[in-house]
Formats: sequence, C-alpha cells, structure tokens
Amino acid sequence: MSITAERKQTLIKDYGTKGGDTGSPEVQVAILTERIVNLTEHFKSHHKDNHSRRGLLKLVSQRRSLLDYLKKKDEGRYKSLIERLGLRR
Repeated sequence: MSITAERKQTLIKDYGTKGGDTGSPEVQVAILTERIVNLTEHFKSHHKDNHSRRGLLKLVSQRRSLLDYLKKKDEGRYKSLIERLGLRR
C-alpha cells in the first residue's frame, strides 16, 4: 500500500522544480496521487477494509486542498500538473 523509497525519489525528480524539492505542491500532489492509486488497487481485493478507506478519504482531501492552493496561486502550474497526472479537473 505504501510507496517505495525509489518510487518516491523518482516522483520528486520528475515533479520537483530543483534537486531535493520535496515541499512544492506539485511533488506533494504527485506523491499523494501515487498513494491514492495504490490504495484503490488494494480495495479491489479488500473491499471491507474500512480503516484504510478512512485513510484514503483523508489523502484525497489533502490532495484536493493542495490542488486548490495551487490553483489559487498559479493557474498555469495547476493546469499542467493535473494534465501530467491525468486528474479529471
């Protein structure tokens, strides 16, 4: 369910603005998206796991908040990020 350190470093390198950039909203949203995708795969075989479902809802809410912040600050970065990640909005 969690992501590996190598995968996390790859996401940081792909979405970061400079080396070691872990705090930018783009990197945080990319990491949250990866965790959300892993959890949704987990629920395909463990549909009664309500404790993890609560964690999934918290992750989705946190990602939504970061995306709202990014949209408010810089709409161009927001649009490019959701296009790169394949998010709906």
